[in-house]
Amino acid sequence: MEPSWPPRIVLEKIARHIAGEIVMSEHPGSVLRKWREIFAASQLDVARHMGVTPSVISDYEKGRRTPGSLFIRRFVEALLDIDSERGWSVVSRLAKMLQLNYLGAVIDMREFETGVTLEEIITRVKGIPINSYLLDERIYGYTIVDSLKAIMSLTGSEFLHLLGSTTQRVVVFTRVTTGRSPMIALRVSTIKPAAIVLHGPRKLDYLAVWMAESERIPVILSMARNIEELVKNLRQLVFSPR
Repeated sequence: MEPSWPPRIVLEKIARHIAGEIVMSEHPGSVLRKWREIFAASQLDVARHMGVTPSVISDYEKGRRTPGSLFIRRFVEALLDIDSERGWSVVSRLAKMLQLNYLGAVIDMREFETGVTLEEIITRVKGIPINSYLLDERIYGYTIVDSLKAIMSLTGSEFLHLLGSTTQRVVVFTRVTTGRSPMIALRVSTIKPAAIVLHGPRKLDYLAVWMAESERIPVILSMARNIEELVKNLRQLVFSPR
């Protein structure tokens, strides 16, 4: 079972942040050293986790070698492994600094390599459209949200940020009872997702249906058996060739 903190999505965001800084730097060796020191890890610590000698780490940091994508990935994973053994102290600070704490309400978040149609999304979530609006544009990612955690733990600005991270994506709300709360969040958000999926209820509150129609955004009621099936089916869209 995954730990409640940090969620996998937070680790992925931090890993991408570190890796991106290394890749974009004109002096990647200096950035490698910077992040190693931020994580309070010695060259020996990192080398042991990567299965190399400390001299290899030294060569990269001094610019005698240029890191490729595989090395950078292993390097970042080593830093996260080290921090895991120490109770996630650095990751916790980075999550706060990068304003990632809102992701605690996110069950899964993925990007599609190529766009998918709304019809593909409906099929994967075993969905039933509840309003009359369809989408011609392609969708490039999804976010699956635990609606109860979102309502109980997020501030208003964090909730809007969660909805507005990328407009051409579908936001899936799980553990929904009547559908009213997610639809209110959609209605007050200044940035709208491409489509909304609601998982949990078998029948929506009349006000939720009215808001779905008035917002002119496709809203789908998912009949998937459970959240695990929902996540599995949507992840298949990420990796399946199209």
